[in-house]
Amino acid sequence: MLVLSRRVGESVVIGDNVTVTVLEIRGDVVRIGIDAPRSVAVNRAELLAELESSNQAAAAASEEQVASLARALRDKR
Repeated sequence: MLVLSRRVGESVVIGDNVTVTVLEIRGDVVRIGIDAPRSVAVNRAELLAELESSNQAAAAASEEQVASLARALRDKR
């Protein structure tokens, strides 16, 4: 991980087309602006983690659901 110090108004350029600018520092909160093409996804890490967790929970079948499906398949024979 690259760690940089920036002041308000200063920027970091990533690649050829993404610019991250420090907009404001208030206490322990830093506001940043990200200028990137629409084709570049910009997401908050905690939202991606929450989405992944939610997707895994939705895809996981409970033991009761598996047993119910097994009974239904067995009864069809």
